[in-house]
Amino acid sequence: MKLKYCVACVLTLLAASASAQSYPQRPVRLVVAVAAGGSTDVMGRLFAAKLSERLGQQFVVDNRPGGSSMIGSEIVAKAQPDGYTLLMASASFGTIGAMFSRVPFDLQKDFAPVSLLATSPYVLVVQPSLPIKSVSDLVSYGKANPGKLNFAGSTPGSLQRLAGELLKRTAGFDMTYVPYKGTGQLMPDLLGGRLQVCFDNVLILTPYIRNNTLRGIGVTSSKRSALFPELPTIAETGVPGFHAVGWFGIFSTGKTPQPVINTLNSALVATMKDPDMRERLIKQGAEPLGGSPEELRQYLAGEISKWGKVIREAGIKAD
Repeated sequence: MKLKYCVACVLTLLAASASAQSYPQRPVRLVVAVAAGGSTDVMGRLFAAKLSERLGQQFVVDNRPGGSSMIGSEIVAKAQPDGYTLLMASASFGTIGAMFSRVPFDLQKDFAPVSLLATSPYVLVVQPSLPIKSVSDLVSYGKANPGKLNFAGSTPGSLQRLAGELLKRTAGFDMTYVPYKGTGQLMPDLLGGRLQVCFDNVLILTPYIRNNTLRGIGVTSSKRSALFPELPTIAETGVPGFHAVGWFGIFSTGKTPQPVINTLNSALVATMKDPDMRERLIKQGAEPLGGSPEELRQYLAGEISKWGKVIREAGIKAD
């Protein structure tokens, strides 16, 4: 009886291994935990198309917005660990644990990292009517004029909000956060002067900076953006060490077989070496990366630690 059981176990393992090594054998679902149209959705569709080409099966985008990306993330966390349900994650993924009092999964145990794809810097802009032409000017103005600076953001855990909170705490001055549903809703108030400060994606804000309706004073990454190389970093111009960027990575469900992870990672790394793909990402304001599953695991751990501290200190909660 024991011999039959052992043989059955061995056969099951061999079948699973063979299935993993011939992955993918059917269409793959790529969950995007935000609504269609934003930068994460654009990235998801771009990479789904490239993976379809390289691996010979359709990678189908499934938008599941809600709960600061928790709804879509839970779908992947609880899926079969076979690589047929993947998550296109972005910066909000790393803030879920600190933002919500109850989370139905563990970010570091219930997901299998595949690859960090790209990072995306934000730009810090101010209203041109203010006497502020640099980050150091902003800090000085904020200290000299308490209560006169408002900064805008969308969801509570958005990088718009968190970058502002990080800047306040790092530089030692105050700004009041004003929530909006999205960039489209806050922009009229920012352009009209009812808001004074905003962080947003470099691709979104560059046109306003170019036509002088907003004044760009720094990018949030540790090096300058290829899309706007003349704009200095915040670290260069007043707040040493400041770093706050959007990012995009692909995860599978925890305990997905390693051969499946390896297949996906190899396809993504090869995609990131494609000159056409790199050019398309740069035009989206992103910095192309592409790395190992372990690099993504470590990056996520750093994001959880960094933003968890900011969220707790600022008392931010999504529920």
